Amino acid sequence: MEQSFQKGTVLHLASLIDYSEGGIISKQLIKSPAGNITLFSFDKGEGLSEHRAPFDALVQVLEGSANITVNGTLFTVKAGESIVFPANAPHALTAAERFKMLLTMIKEPATV
Repeated sequence: MEQSFQKGTVLHLASLIDYSEGGIISKQLIKSPAGNITLFSFDKGEGLSEHRAPFDALVQVLEGSANITVNGTLFTVKAGESIVFPANAPHALTAAERFKMLLTMIKEPATV
């Protein structure tokens, strides 16, 4: 995996990813058996259709704002705010304006 940042330094996460006119960009920062940390940028009106993930996910909005639906409830989440998607909960999002977010997904440990 191409590393897009230097470990052991202070990062300004929003500056590590650009916007794409009419599109979505993702950049995986960390991938491990325990989970993933990924930066995303969305142009206004772009989004992700409703889906589910088998583990909890934390979205931290870095710039702009998004309309996010979790379990049928609509939230407008702005820069500096966060929301947690519970494991297996249906969720979707649409960029209310251009926005950047950090997605942290933590996988459940395997049961013995």
